[in-house]
Amino acid sequence: MYSKLYTNPVTACDKEDSQNLPKVNNYKDVVLEEKHEAESPNNLKNEKVVPEFYNKAQKYWSEVPATVNGMLGGLGYISAIDIQGSRIFLRELKVPGKKLALDCGAGIGRVTRNLLIPMFNTVDLVEQDAAFAEKAREICTSESVCRNSLGEIYNMGLQEFSPTHKYDLIWSQWVLGHLTDPDLVAFFRRMRLSLQPGAYFCIKENVSTSKNVIKDDEDSSITRPLESYERYLKEAGFRIVRKVRQQNFPKGLFPVYMIACKSQPIGGN
Repeated sequence: MYSKLYTNPVTACDKEDSQNLPKVNNYKDVVLEEKHEAESPNNLKNEKVVPEFYNKAQKYWSEVPATVNGMLGGLGYISAIDIQGSRIFLRELKVPGKKLALDCGAGIGRVTRNLLIPMFNTVDLVEQDAAFAEKAREICTSESVCRNSLGEIYNMGLQEFSPTHKYDLIWSQWVLGHLTDPDLVAFFRRMRLSLQPGAYFCIKENVSTSKNVIKDDEDSSITRPLESYERYLKEAGFRIVRKVRQQNFPKGLFPVYMIACKSQPIGGN
């Protein structure tokens, strides 16, 4: 499951053409945020909102084709740029262990196959959509992939996932906008407890350019400010060690940031 990358739907085309074009209108973010600004679903008082928030997202992604283009909202051509940016980010981190990694919100295994498997002996993945998970198994066990590199596939949402292994790296990309704030912090805490000593937890996410949260009713997701992710990571007991903006993406997309964290030592500030 992935969060959508674009800031606003296409308007300068007819309905028939709009189905085939990436939604990348380059409006000012301030205008967008005034139009789409909404309170995060977890802050709403109606208890029925939370399951509805997750159910709508699950239904949306169940209708998306299990392809790279589907995962990236019609922007499949940015996949190589994305992977290259992530590869450089991890190379500069100098991840100490190379045995076991985890890909959270893995979709069809695009990141697992192209980024993590070349770097780690085994990669587990978490993906809620059953069709995506099966496609990921196919892609990550093809003849061109190192044998036995794919580990376990956990077919569930991140709000329900509790790791049973200790990982050298946990990578989460374009999925956290599908978690409510309390579930996000709880997820961060579970990931912190699932790291090997000295290991990294990394996230790569769209961020809004103001202090406002932007809600997308179509895929039932939210885009948070960068400061929100930093605050929730620290609340969950992480120490941020590196933060980099992805470069060379097309204009009109949300800014995308990579954040690497380590578990905060007991008693640390």
